Amino acid sequence: MPSKCLIFGFHAVTSRLRQSPDSIQEIYIDVARDDQRMRSLMTLAKSLNIRLIFCENERLEKMAGSRRHQGIAANIVSAASYIGIDDVLDTLNEPARLLILDGIQDPHNLGACLRVADAFGVHAVIAPKDRAVGLTAAVHKVSSGAADAVPYIVVTNLARTMRQLKARDIWIIGTADNADHDLNDFDISGSVAWVFGSEEKGMRRLTRENCDQVVRIPMLGSVASLNVAVTAGICFFETFRQQSKNNQNAKAL
Repeated sequence: MPSKCLIFGFHAVTSRLRQSPDSIQEIYIDVARDDQRMRSLMTLAKSLNIRLIFCENERLEKMAGSRRHQGIAANIVSAASYIGIDDVLDTLNEPARLLILDGIQDPHNLGACLRVADAFGVHAVIAPKDRAVGLTAAVHKVSSGAADAVPYIVVTNLARTMRQLKARDIWIIGTADNADHDLNDFDISGSVAWVFGSEEKGMRRLTRENCDQVVRIPMLGSVASLNVAVTAGICFFETFRQQSKNNQNAKAL
């Protein structure tokens, strides 16, 4: 059944215009905005026959629940069919790169994680149905279009999903400050799923027990921990670095 939601901000609306214009019902624009960036977006929307509604800034703030709407919002309808992890994995012709988020409730953290996922070619983001923020309007804005580019898969039982990934030869690596192994000492090759928990509590016990390996990021300063999106960026960069090096070595043989 189609679901309707609001997205706001230039990146989120522009990304939706370019990737899925048919899903946009109408676009709301601050009547006071008349800069080149807004005019370009309006030209694109008009070329796609999308209705434009001009309104006051106060109305946009109420709609978005935020002052950071940048003068633009859009009602979108999603009628996409359910996508499961097998649907993603069965189409791959390269090692899988997956991001598992356990207990992320801050929309800014989820949006930033989606940007990391898009930047490093992550094939899917997996999150539990409960105790997770989901793809809200704020997530769409922070993700700067990544929410429309990276499959976001919601599962009812995260531990069971992790066991299913193991059955498909995907190595599951968790992150924790008290892990025995450092990231820079760990070999990352083949298909991998990185698991990150919330900043407050980290991974839940059952999630951690279903990891094949748990690693920590070496910290040299006085800060005790990193934001989850920063942690994800470091781990996926290291994954990308090692796998690129392995591919170069294989080609040289």
